[in-house]
Amino acid sequence: MIITHEIGSLAKPSWRVKPFRNLPLNENDLNEAIRWAKKLNIESETEELFEIIKRNFNNVNISEDDKRKIIFYSSLYAVRLLESVGLDLVYDGEQHRSEMYEYPIRNIEGFEFKGHVRSFDNKYYRKASIVSKPKLKNYYHRRETQEIKSFVKKKLKIPITGPYTLVDWSFNEYYYKIDLFQIQDKKYRWEFLEDICYIVRQNIEDIISNGADFIQIDEPAATTKREEIEMFVDAIYKTVNGLQNKSTFSIHICFSDYQLLFPYIEKLDGIITELHFEYANRDSWELGKQNRKGYDILKSFKGNNFVVGLGVIDVHTDRIESVDLIKDRILYALDTVGNRIYVAPDCGLRTRTWDVAYQKLSNMVEAVKCIT
Repeated sequence: MIITHEIGSLAKPSWRVKPFRNLPLNENDLNEAIRWAKKLNIESETEELFEIIKRNFNNVNISEDDKRKIIFYSSLYAVRLLESVGLDLVYDGEQHRSEMYEYPIRNIEGFEFKGHVRSFDNKYYRKASIVSKPKLKNYYHRRETQEIKSFVKKKLKIPITGPYTLVDWSFNEYYYKIDLFQIQDKKYRWEFLEDICYIVRQNIEDIISNGADFIQIDEPAATTKREEIEMFVDAIYKTVNGLQNKSTFSIHICFSDYQLLFPYIEKLDGIITELHFEYANRDSWELGKQNRKGYDILKSFKGNNFVVGLGVIDVHTDRIESVDLIKDRILYALDTVGNRIYVAPDCGLRTRTWDVAYQKLSNMVEAVKCIT
């Protein structure tokens, strides 16, 4: 059986976004909520949401109770969307979260936010600096795990931001020592990373105890510093080792030179089940084995036991991949590494509308059905 899933993020509906930006809700927001409730066949589950939207027309001061309920319903919609297209592992597309870096950092003592910096695709995030020894303030994925678990019908996946990315995207004002005007960085960077590993591990243990079936560790920074790739691998090992029999683990690394990871990452063979990389973004849209140029890295999986997380959907375009194209990509992977593959988009679909995401994912699931 080929497992299908979506990598993590989905766009947030307008009625989810506006209350947290102090913008009033209106008739268009209500109509969109009703449209998707009908499409997902959840009208009987969402009457309360419709009433919340109606009573907050032209209101910029929505109550905290209504905001909490709006997050719940946004989560319900997203889960039902992914279930309705037929995915095997589902999540709520980060409806509970603000952003993959700021969200966890806000729940860890010892950080101070310094200002906004630009990240990929002209999005911005607030960058923080570590100024004292970090300590977990809250199990920051507990509530979303519990809420989703209460209504999910498929197996539940929870994505988390990995320790290396949290460290690499932060300033460091605490873990360093100056000796004869030389900053002795590597040793103290590992101390920083080691402390964050412990915090991330605490959250993973809490996620497992609350019923998650699958945990995806997002590490977009993994290959950005070649000299630290081995450090990244050691951090994942420290974070996960000993927990692999309690849940299934995946690492997602997007838009990287993946060859840099080998052979270091093979230390995680038997601890991490799936390595999910981006393929479709660099691939041809033409059919035929000779056109599968985006899948060359598959050759690196021949000497290990990792499940290949196969990106078959380009998340940076509204162009819809045909069932035949997706099937062609999957068949190429099966010929290269055998049946140890999971199928998903390259990355999260947060930059696409729900209509586009729905069609892309539907075609992906249909392609898998054609093969199996």
